[in-house]
Amino acid sequence: MISEMLTNNSMTKYRLSKISGVPYTTINDICCEKADIRKCSVDTVYKISKALGVNMEDILAPYYVERPGFELFKSSVCHRLKTMGDTDFLIDLLESRIIFEYYEKKWYPEALYLLAMLDYISRENSIPVCSEYDEMRKCKLTKPVYPASVIARCAASKDSKAKEEALQSAIPEFLTYNIIESEVRNVI
Repeated sequence: MISEMLTNNSMTKYRLSKISGVPYTTINDICCEKADIRKCSVDTVYKISKALGVNMEDILAPYYVERPGFELFKSSVCHRLKTMGDTDFLIDLLESRIIFEYYEKKWYPEALYLLAMLDYISRENSIPVCSEYDEMRKCKLTKPVYPASVIARCAASKDSKAKEEALQSAIPEFLTYNIIESEVRNVI
C-alpha cells in the first residue's frame, strides 16, 4: 500500500524517509512487507501519513479489510454477472484490476475464481482472453475447492459420489485452477 502511495506521489522510499523522519530501514521494511505497518507506533504511521499527504486511516484501512467467506464471494460474483450482463461484467472486471489486487493480497481462491470467470465469459462470447493474466494462468490451487452444497451432500450420504458428479460437470475454465464450479448463471 505504501509502495503504491509512493508511486502515486512520484516519491522514493529515501525521500519519504527524509520528509517523514522515519528511518529508511523502517520504510523499506514496511514496503517489502518485512514489517507490518499495523504493528508500527502511532507516531511512525502519523509521520508517514503526513509526508504522503494522506490520513492515517488511508494507510491502515486496507490492512483491516475483512475477507468474506468463499461461498459468499462466489455468490456475489455470480449475482453481479447476472445483474450487469456479460459485456459490462467483463469490462468492469478488467477495468477494476481486482484480480491482481486479490492475487497480491494472496487471496488466491478469489483471484483464480475471477480469472476463471473472465476466461469462461470470454469463451462464451467468443472474445479473446486477456493476455495480461497469462502468468497467473500458470497457477492452480493445491487442493480442489468444491461448492458447499457438494460437500454437504457427501457428508449426508457418506460417500464421494457428489464430488465425482461435480467434477464431471465442472466448467473447464474453473477446473483449470482446481475450482469445481458448474453453474454461474442460475442464481436466485
